[in-house]
Amino acid sequence: MKSLSETAFSMLDLVPIRDQGTVSEALNNAVDVARHVERLGFTRYWLAEHHNMDGIASSATSVLIGHIAGKTAHIRVGSGGVMLPNHPPLVIAEQFGTLASLYPGRIDLGLGRAPGADHATMRALRRDRLMGDGEDFPEQVAELEMLLGPRRPQQTLLAVPGEGTRVPIWLLGSSLFSARLAAEKGLPYAFASHFAPRYLHDALRIYRQNFRPSAILDEPYAMIGVPLIAAPTDEEADYLATTAFQRVLALIRGESLKQKPPVERMTGLWLPHEQEAVGNFFGLAVIGGPEKVRSRLEILVEQTGANEIMFTSDIYDHALRLRSLEIVAGLR
Repeated sequence: MKSLSETAFSMLDLVPIRDQGTVSEALNNAVDVARHVERLGFTRYWLAEHHNMDGIASSATSVLIGHIAGKTAHIRVGSGGVMLPNHPPLVIAEQFGTLASLYPGRIDLGLGRAPGADHATMRALRRDRLMGDGEDFPEQVAELEMLLGPRRPQQTLLAVPGEGTRVPIWLLGSSLFSARLAAEKGLPYAFASHFAPRYLHDALRIYRQNFRPSAILDEPYAMIGVPLIAAPTDEEADYLATTAFQRVLALIRGESLKQKPPVERMTGLWLPHEQEAVGNFFGLAVIGGPEKVRSRLEILVEQTGANEIMFTSDIYDHALRLRSLEIVAGLR
């Protein structure tokens, strides 16, 4: 049975923009976070593709990956994920092939099949394509694998840079579709339990039961997303977590997603059904002082057998966000 000390820790950053902050501040903070978790021994630092969201500064994901990789020394940097239906596979192969050529052995390519945006944004991103639900995602992944692999005889479509770089591909998902595809292709799999924990156990079961060894992996490798708010005391962690609660509440209501400072209590800020929806979103969250965080993580590792935990940490004060990550790193 896997223990917490055997589980890799990583970071997923949405590059949050504060209500009184700027995009430049958010981007500078992202560099600071990446350097911080590198010093703490985290395995990787990933960035997520989101569009048309005023509180998230990671929309130009590949550009920011290059910036972060250039400001760090050895931590793996990648996408968690690139929403492949938004892009031609050739473009992604060229972008990540360039990144892999600049930073050999340090770039990950996590792929999702959801658009990560509303319908209007989807139309803006995919002007020459019919709007769909990612039905051609397996074909897109196969094309991307071909473009990043060695040149084949009579191959006419080339990614330069990209060809032969074999950038590691991860499949990401919040449902069961990508679990099956990752198992079939023998790829590492990351489940988005940091915002959609409902199908976590089903997805991991399907992935492991159907896994086919490949040239990439001999056995399954699973990562789970976990929201983290760690502080010296449970009471302070509960207080700091209200920033994250307010942001998800704003998402539900279609309001601004800029970070808001924590509040003493959420009573009066949400309706009962909204409180329930936010609670479902954070069903796997780890919020508390060191001992509570350790206990919660040990249970998660025991129940899921995850090889790796990827933390999100939505805390308003940048210094306290760094402290939260330092606390969890000290628990192994």
